[in-house]
Parts: sequence; structure tokens; C-alpha cells
Amino acid sequence: MVRYQIVFISEEKKMLKLTPPMGWNSWNTFGPNINEQVVRESAKAIVDNGLDKLGYEYVVIDDCWSLKQRDENGRLVADPEKFPSGMKAVADYVHSLGLKFGMYSCAGTVTCAGYPASFDYEFIDARTFAEWGVDFLKYDYCYHPVAVSGKLSYRKMGAALANCGREILFSACSWGADNTHAWIRSTGASMWRSTGDIHDNFNSIRDIILQMLDVKNNYNTDFNGAMPFGGIGCFNDMDMLVVGMNGKGNVGLGGCTYEEYKTHFSAWALFGSPLMLGSDVRDIDEQTKSIITNREVIAINQDRLCAQPYLGYVRWIDETPCNAIVKPLENGDFAVLLINLFDHERLITFAGEQIGITPSTGVKLHATDLWTGEQFEIHNHILLENLQPHCCKFLRVKLVQD
Repeated sequence: MVRYQIVFISEEKKMLKLTPPMGWNSWNTFGPNINEQVVRESAKAIVDNGLDKLGYEYVVIDDCWSLKQRDENGRLVADPEKFPSGMKAVADYVHSLGLKFGMYSCAGTVTCAGYPASFDYEFIDARTFAEWGVDFLKYDYCYHPVAVSGKLSYRKMGAALANCGREILFSACSWGADNTHAWIRSTGASMWRSTGDIHDNFNSIRDIILQMLDVKNNYNTDFNGAMPFGGIGCFNDMDMLVVGMNGKGNVGLGGCTYEEYKTHFSAWALFGSPLMLGSDVRDIDEQTKSIITNREVIAINQDRLCAQPYLGYVRWIDETPCNAIVKPLENGDFAVLLINLFDHERLITFAGEQIGITPSTGVKLHATDLWTGEQFEIHNHILLENLQPHCCKFLRVKLVQD
């Protein structure tokens, strides 16, 4: 008789992410000007501001952290001027705060900034990261050999991480190129970059949102419409947040208004993107803090159903949708985002029939505005909002039977 043993493995042990990861990444603000002091201060600021209590747990160093050459054993070496204590000490400090430590490498021969990358060094680099205490690896796609399939390179690093002796979250950053959506889950990645790089202006934010919605955008990728390909275990990554950058820093190209940052954060939350802060968390103004600490909006992002957002019947103007984006939630509610991506005032609509609710069902729609706290009934199952340019109205809608 053949006997089978059923083994239950915890979420933490398998590194299976049931909700989108949250944290902070150095690139948007600091770019190549990263160092040990910045990382330590940023990690402490996350705790001091109570962001860790809201789920922001990963502290990730991006590109430009290493020397330009490997050592005699082929290992990556942290730049001693930038990180005089070494990466293990930095990781230990981050862990002492109750946070997790992340680093960066690339599937190419060099990284995007020209530093040593992990092509053909996947297993030695994975072991190095494990020895340093790394919990998260962002894996970029610059300078990847054209004769090699991208999916094979990401699968190889996935295998290396799975066998390095430490649980390391694999964050694949191939920008949606080479049909990433078709093979990314085969790599073991927990999140994947489905768009090009973000910049701190609304044009960039709008392009990324439109790419998620399968409409015209400015990125040169192989496919549009990333919404159907994210979910539990491997989340669509729309890139780091620019909330609170205010035009400063490495990608601070113009900046956004407070309302534009709210729209940005709302969209990332609704689409189930990882919420990775990119601003200087050591200096958070009150407006920024009010956005990134909104528990009701974060709850939409962290909803454990992880359902796919969708547009119902679609009203288009100039290839841009003019009706709400909706998302089912685990308790039977719906997240509803009315968003004006136009540069002028526009009427945006939500109708109950988008979620299958018509007046004949005898079900009422009660809404809570996630930014103002206002509660109201959506009469006649239709909501019409004249929204100012780049603004949004983000609702949690509850079905109430008569």
C-alpha cells in the first residue's frame, strides 16, 4: 500500500506572498548616491513613523552598491566607502528593528548602472546574499545577452534563490518585456515589474495606469493589459511609489500635486501592486504621511482575496476610459475607483450594473469615501462625478439588501 503524507508549509517558510509586499526602495530618491548611513537612517525612520505597523517591512538597496569588480573568488563586494561596515552588518541592523533587508542585482552582464550583475553567477550570488542576511532580491533586466532567453535567466536565479539556504523574496524586474506575463510564475518570483520605470510626474503615472488597463501608452513593451496576470504568489509590480518626492531626487522630474499623489496611491492600491515607498522617508511631510498611512486604502491593497480589478462596460474618449475601475473584496464589498486621467475636468461614471447589481435585485449600494470618510447611498445605482484633472474618488461599496 502506498502511503502519502500531507505536509502543511507556512506562508513564511514557502515565501508564498498572499498579499502584495510593502516597504521602501532607495532608487527613486537616491539613485547612485546610496550609502550605509542613508539605509540605516531610512530603516529607523520607517519604525519611528510607525510605517512598519502598517505593513511597510522591506528596506531595499537598489543599484550602485558594489565595487565595479568581483573579488578573486568571483563574489560581489560591497563598496567599502559606501558601506564600511559591510552588508551583513547593515542587514543585522535592519533586522534588529524588526524589518527585512533587500538588495539588487540584474540578469545581465552588468547592471543598469554598469556594476557587476549576476548573469552566469546566479548560484554564487544567491549564496552570498543568503550569507549577508538578505530577505528580498530585486532582479533587473539591463544588458541581458540577446542570444539567451530571458525566461531561462529568471528561472535560473529563481532556482538559485530556492537553493541558497535562506528564504529570499524574488522580485523580477523585466519591465514586462519578452512576454514576461506568460512565464514569470514559472520562475518562483513573488512579484514582477509589468511596466517601464516610473518618474515623479503625472504623465508617467498615467502611462503606467493605462498599460494596466490595456489601452494606448508610451512604453515599448510586448503587451498591454497587465491586470489579468497578477495575484496571490506573484503580484504585478507597477514600480516604486513617488508619493512625497515633490520633484526632488533621482526620478523627481517635475513632481506632483497632493491630489495627484492621492490618485497615484489609490491606483497602486486598487491594482494590487506592491507598495514600495520611494521618497526620502527620513523627511516625510504631513500631507505625504496622510496618504501613505491611510489604513482604509492600504486595506484594499492588502485584501486577501486579491481579485482582479476590471472595467465593466467601457465609455471611451480619446482611448481613455471614463468609467470606474472596480475590484471585488473578500467580505463581499467592492473597491470602486473613479479616476480622471484627462488634463481637463471630466465626468466619470459608476453604475451598479458594472458589478452585476441592477435596481430589480432589491440591493442597495452604500459607499464610504476612503479619503474623506464620507458615507452615502448610491441612489438609483448610478454615480456621476465631475472630477478635476488627475483627481479621483475612491470608494468602498457595500451591498445592502432591503
